[in-house]
Amino acid sequence: MTVPSYDKFIEPILRFLAEHPEGAPAKDAYEAAAQALQISDDDRQELLASSSQPVYRNRAGWAHDRLKRAGLSTNPRRGYWQLTEQGLAFVSAHEAPLSPKEIEQLAIGFMDVRLRPVAPGELPNDAALLPVEATPITSAASPDDRLTEAVTELRRTVAIELLETLASVSPSFFETIVLDLLHRMGYGASRADIQRVGGSGDGGIDGVISLDKLGLEKVYVQAKRWQQTVGRPEVQAFYGALAGQRANKGVFITTSGYTAQALDFAKSVERVVLVDGRRLAELMIDNEVGVSARTVKVPKIDSDYFDEEST
Repeated sequence: MTVPSYDKFIEPILRFLAEHPEGAPAKDAYEAAAQALQISDDDRQELLASSSQPVYRNRAGWAHDRLKRAGLSTNPRRGYWQLTEQGLAFVSAHEAPLSPKEIEQLAIGFMDVRLRPVAPGELPNDAALLPVEATPITSAASPDDRLTEAVTELRRTVAIELLETLASVSPSFFETIVLDLLHRMGYGASRADIQRVGGSGDGGIDGVISLDKLGLEKVYVQAKRWQQTVGRPEVQAFYGALAGQRANKGVFITTSGYTAQALDFAKSVERVVLVDGRRLAELMIDNEVGVSARTVKVPKIDSDYFDEEST
């Protein structure tokens, strides 16, 4: 048999998590679903054409994504799944097996819902939901529209996973990630022109970027892997550190967000750029830092080739 489509994974994962109300590692949910669906060992070795990820794990992940969009499950921490109170109540009210209509509702009924972006001052929590701004996929949508919507959804999902991952790395490694990103964005002639200087007594400076070979022009970097909102005092201290270095350019990057007072202060001094968690994830995706991308070839008729008058 081949690996079932992702909608078939929804109920096995739902039932498995209901048996573990305190939550369980995602890898355990993968295997429990595969066993419930009687996926053979050989089929579990099947990989996505675009990556080294097993197909059954990918589809189990999308099934859990749908449960999250329905408000039935969440990721209390990276690599860990847990039903919400709403999810536990749903299981209690719906005996197994779910009807095809109920599965369909969970699989596609919440496509117009997206996981809420990280708000200032809180950890990424993809259990919360907000209405999506994009138009939901419909049967009337063109293939190009559906492709665009699929790419948008993938970006949103990867952004959430990135913020979860960044929340678990060490502060020193986070500083290195930020500097790698800035180099990939074109700052510094080489990676050697970007140095990490964070540590005790760093004066609020975690990295220095030399914009020219002689190091006459520099950008100073502050990187904070924070859960709480970054306020004006922190930004103002960074500005003071820049003044101490006689620098006129600074970038403050955090995994969380900024208070209105911090944003107003940065605008008033003009030489400090603030990057919040959402923007950081977008930049990492766009510049493929900690993210891999695949090329999809979309066929289109070359009308010039068939223009006989031009031959």
